[in-house]
Amino acid sequence: MLLARTATTMVELILVLFALERFHSPGLAGAVTFLALAPGLLMSPIAGALLDRHGRVKLMVVDYVVAASALALIVGLGAADVLSEVLLLAIVTVMSLTFPLSTTGVRTMFPLIVPRPLWERANAVDSNGYVVSSIFGPAIAGALVATVGSLWALALTAAFYAVAAVITVPLRDPLGRVPHGGLLSDAWAGLVYTWRNTTLRGLGISVSTANIANGLFYIGLPVFVLSRLGGGAAEVGQLFALMGVTAAVSVLFVGRVGTEGRERPFLAGAMVLTGVGYAMVLFSPNLLVAALVMAVIGLATGPFDVVLFTLRQRRTDPAWLGRAFAVSMSFNFIGFPVGSAIGGAVAPISLELAFLGALALEVIAAVLAFALIPKEYSEPVVRGVASPGT
Repeated sequence: MLLARTATTMVELILVLFALERFHSPGLAGAVTFLALAPGLLMSPIAGALLDRHGRVKLMVVDYVVAASALALIVGLGAADVLSEVLLLAIVTVMSLTFPLSTTGVRTMFPLIVPRPLWERANAVDSNGYVVSSIFGPAIAGALVATVGSLWALALTAAFYAVAAVITVPLRDPLGRVPHGGLLSDAWAGLVYTWRNTTLRGLGISVSTANIANGLFYIGLPVFVLSRLGGGAAEVGQLFALMGVTAAVSVLFVGRVGTEGRERPFLAGAMVLTGVGYAMVLFSPNLLVAALVMAVIGLATGPFDVVLFTLRQRRTDPAWLGRAFAVSMSFNFIGFPVGSAIGGAVAPISLELAFLGALALEVIAAVLAFALIPKEYSEPVVRGVASPGT
């Protein structure tokens, strides 16, 4: 998990820097980020149905192998100087199609193997898997791009995925398969269940709105550092890594705090704090001030992640974990590639618009969290589909 997530955070940043370095195009950087994520998100209902019927481990390995192969192809074509913008976009699109298999596969293992009273602490561990990767991934990526170039940095990332696949192959799959029908009908049932689950629907609308802001910021920060603060790829990676360090502390603390009944204030507060941080970065006169602001933004990760993961687990029937989590996670995250695409178009025109737009979207997301996520939970009924938990 740590190897694959570190590789993912590396490749997200390296692809942005690669597009800026080789093609000198923020627009292409935004498009690459969008296509590296969005097609896979659209495939998530089918991915969830596959996870419920075939288990997690084998399908996680499939994704790691696809990612390693795609990155190796980019490296080979780039080294031969035959990589065009269209070909780059096509390869990252194919690479994105399988990523829900590993992201959802790992996430659904936690509630299957950890007792319910320990979910918050387990989710702190799960979240810190992302946090640790967000510390080392961008720092390694930025340093590699600055020293050996983005092409060799992509080669090392491919190796990370390959090693993750080798480690995962012999693992035993936890219980969690359910009786199933046709693949498409199971995928559709997962969509219907997630939409009729008012908590998952509310999380999807509010969190995806916040992720549009995150996508704007993810493209805006490198452009801001490179064009206004006089920094380079290494400094961009270090800023993201610093945010990960404070996030690790925050996640461990919140994981020991009972959040049941207080989910909405925790979630909304984290969104507002993040948005204010985004706006403050814009007014940073130098890299030191920007670093301090990024540290504050990282503190919002703890309440956001632990509440999001735990609330989704509490209010999802275990028999629907693969399908519901795949759809819910993709619904939540779809805003990020959208925001990245918008950021690629907006950042060259106005960084102020990109950063202040991110603030506004985070505030809107906080309001939506209160308005759409119910205090109490009731199990949704999917008409025409028998609950696999019965």
